[in-house]
Amino acid sequence: MCVPLCARASLCGRRAASRRRLRPRCAQGCSVTCRGTVPGTGWMRGVNKHKPWIETTYHGIVTENDDKVLLDPPLIALDKDAPLRYAESFEVTLTKEGEICGFRIHGQNVPFDAVVLDKSTGEGVIRAKDKLDCELQKEHTFTIQAYDCGEGPDGANMKKSHKATVHIQVNDINEYSPVFKEKSYKATVIEGKKYDSLLKVEAVDADCSFQFSQICNYEIVTPDVPFTIDKDGFIKNTEKLSYGKERMYKLTVTAYDCGKNRASEDVVVKISIKPTCKPSWQGFNKRIEYEPGTGSLALFPSVHLETCDEPITSVRADIELETNHIGKGCDRDTYSEKSLHKLCGASSGTVELLPAPSSSANWTVGLPTDNGHDSDQVFEFNGTQAIKVPEGLVSTSLKEPFTLSVWMRHGPGAHEKETILCNSDKTEMNRHHYSLYVHNCRLILLLRQDPSEAENYKPAEFHWKLDQACDKEWHHYVLNVEFPTVSLFVDGNTFEPFLVTEDYPLHSSKIETQLTIGACWQDNSGHDNDTESVSEPTSGGNARMAQFFRGNLAGLMIRSGKLENKKVIDCLYTCKEGLDVQLPEEVASAVKVEFNPNQSSMTVEGDDIDAFDKVMQHISYLNSRQFPTPGIRHLRISTSVKCFNEESCVSVPDAEGYVMVLQPEEPKISLSGIDHFARSAAEFESQEGVTLFPELRIVSTITREVEADAESEAAEGADDDPTVQETVVSEEIMHNLDTCEVTVAGEELDGEHEGLELDTSQLQQHGLEMSSSNLGLVVTGVNTMANYEQVLHLIRYKNWHTEALFDRKFKLVCSELNGRYISNDYKVEVNVIHTANPVEHANNAMVQPNFINPVHHASVDLSGHNLVNAHQASVVPSAATVVIVVCVSFLVFMIILGVFRIRAAHQRTMTDQESGKENEMDWDDSALTITVNPMETYEDQHSSEEEEEEEEESEDGEEEDDITSAESESSEDEEGAEPEDQQAASRQQQLEWDDSTLTY
Repeated sequence: MCVPLCARASLCGRRAASRRRLRPRCAQGCSVTCRGTVPGTGWMRGVNKHKPWIETTYHGIVTENDDKVLLDPPLIALDKDAPLRYAESFEVTLTKEGEICGFRIHGQNVPFDAVVLDKSTGEGVIRAKDKLDCELQKEHTFTIQAYDCGEGPDGANMKKSHKATVHIQVNDINEYSPVFKEKSYKATVIEGKKYDSLLKVEAVDADCSFQFSQICNYEIVTPDVPFTIDKDGFIKNTEKLSYGKERMYKLTVTAYDCGKNRASEDVVVKISIKPTCKPSWQGFNKRIEYEPGTGSLALFPSVHLETCDEPITSVRADIELETNHIGKGCDRDTYSEKSLHKLCGASSGTVELLPAPSSSANWTVGLPTDNGHDSDQVFEFNGTQAIKVPEGLVSTSLKEPFTLSVWMRHGPGAHEKETILCNSDKTEMNRHHYSLYVHNCRLILLLRQDPSEAENYKPAEFHWKLDQACDKEWHHYVLNVEFPTVSLFVDGNTFEPFLVTEDYPLHSSKIETQLTIGACWQDNSGHDNDTESVSEPTSGGNARMAQFFRGNLAGLMIRSGKLENKKVIDCLYTCKEGLDVQLPEEVASAVKVEFNPNQSSMTVEGDDIDAFDKVMQHISYLNSRQFPTPGIRHLRISTSVKCFNEESCVSVPDAEGYVMVLQPEEPKISLSGIDHFARSAAEFESQEGVTLFPELRIVSTITREVEADAESEAAEGADDDPTVQETVVSEEIMHNLDTCEVTVAGEELDGEHEGLELDTSQLQQHGLEMSSSNLGLVVTGVNTMANYEQVLHLIRYKNWHTEALFDRKFKLVCSELNGRYISNDYKVEVNVIHTANPVEHANNAMVQPNFINPVHHASVDLSGHNLVNAHQASVVPSAATVVIVVCVSFLVFMIILGVFRIRAAHQRTMTDQESGKENEMDWDDSALTITVNPMETYEDQHSSEEEEEEEEESEDGEEEDDITSAESESSEDEEGAEPEDQQAASRQQQLEWDDSTLTY
């Protein structure tokens, strides 16, 4: 037997030397074979004394999807018991005891087997049982043991080697492709910047080896985009991006592992371009519409302050609502100033020096005004106009405590004095007793003492230096004068005089004084310094005026005997519109909020941006007027921000918008009632007089468009126009009135024998006032429509000389908000019933009118309105009786004319008939006699006419009911018996029947 190994050769040599003392011959190289021949029968039986021997550690490598393991060192087991047979040729023959029969692997679930390739040499290999997966297990460790074949043919006394450790590493193959961790990637960048990295995409590979599991490269598949990506997946822009050019880029990105495998699925990357971050208010609406009557309206419900991630420590915002162009600085009730004083609780006795022009207050007629009904009366003084206040309107002496108030808008003027109110001598001396004027942005009150006072110095001029006097804005000034103390309130705030000068009292004089507004009266015959001559205006001034005012005035009031309290002053100035805020409880302590007096501006300050935003979102606009002034109110937010260094690190631009107050639904004020009735002359001359508006009714309605109900439209039928989407609905509302004026039509009232009267106690009970003139009567004061109805029901007309009076016409007009809403003209005509022998009634109040004409009523009960005295029927008949007689006569004429025309037609058709028949058909007019004599006097024909009238009433009652008011008016307009007789004579000539020419 041969051993084809070098290791065996050396072993053979050693054994031969020890046993046989023979020198082995070994050739060079691994092919050397030691041979020995033992003479005799052949094989020698040996004893299995030694264990097989293997290496202590093995390292192997196996590739995925392969079963062959490469070991280092190779798997070879050696056994010292291998028998040798010596021959002359020195050939060695191994016996069975030295062979290796197998290898045994120890371990749990070891996926390997060990196989002996050559028993004699002990060479073996390790193979995988199944295909291995590196991703499941990258390394395997187990132990292996070799065992020999034992002794003899039956393998007895088998020996095992020691256990050797085997480490096998599974080599990976590139079986997996890269997969991105996210389905898509998003990033937002600010325009105008180049970034080192916008975002990072990342892919992974499921292979287990470092080589195949690593991503070696990323690539942007989308062409022509300003972005690049590096091997680590970081994307950056190659140029500055522009929001205007592209707002979003969509990129497709893929990945490669180190084995050149491409990603199984590419990924989409969205990059949004954001405009350059500028600190500003986000979510700010420039136009905000306010519907009247809806309460408060949130101005900034979605606003947010963008600070661009700056380290903010505090924020301050000033919110301003510009209302300077509305009325006198903001929206207020536009009643007269006198009415506003009453509404605010001021005591009576206030005198209005600049009232709205009317029949009872005509001294302001010539002054230019704003000519608007949405705001109250504002008068303009351009430096050439002034008015004189009528004498007796204001007491000439103002020694007692008094209050002077005025609304003024004045800009920087010349260095001359500009007079608001002045009381000076009418003639000669030109002394100013008291005046209020502006000079170099200073408000000055001059108050000279009465000559009766002691001859010593006393305060005479009070000076206030005010920015408000020259800022061209509306301000409310109130002067409480209780000599020698004068208190000034400007927009509700108190100001002390910075200078008070003293002077002697005026010298005693009997010269009358003149109270003027807009300039100071100055006689040309006296000192004419600083006098400006102008043509006499229609407002009542004349050429002798000086120190003209340039600006606007309104609501100039003087109240003697009592000072105005602070509560009333604040009420007069308070606006009906402004800003408001309801602070949420969670942020109330974190933010500070302050308002100005009229709530047209506010300040919000805090250090928590989130709390600050919440407060801003709760700021609202409120207008409490029922009929607010429509138009634009500009809105502005000014913001200042501080950072940790207590400096303004962020500049926030102002946010500007406006509140659009929509046009309110205008009310239509309707006056209705009886517009034509008659009363006896005795009632006009009685102490009570005649009530003008006994059934007056005042109603106010608004008309609005509402969307039609689709279901109701469908129920009405398909014939309706489908294009009609809105329906006009009239709705009755309640509101106040401030003026009702009764004027006489035609000639003015003659105060000597006629007039209009109203119970003053009823006026005072309702807080109303009355002024009267020869033109009529005016009731003023803010009150409900119902109260005005009650008062107007009490207006009576009296006339003490009714002989020449046949009728009187009056007109009633009511208005709201100083003439902003005006009613219809309600006209009433009252006729006077004259009698020859008027009989006194026990109660004049029980006398009823002869006839009335109802207005706005479907039916009026006429029972009880006829004269009940039988003697009145025996006197000169009324105009209605004359009309009835004429109508009856005309009816008779028409009957006769009809009969005649029928007869003539019939005669033409019967001319060819026999004479016998013709004689039978002849018209027998021998007994026909017609006599109409309207010229008979009423005295002679009274009894016959009375019977005729009764018959006509029973037979032709419907004809009497059809007599129109126009016929009544035409008959009642006749004056005197003589014109009536002339008309009757002419009417008789027209209606008299002449049958002298009739032929039969």
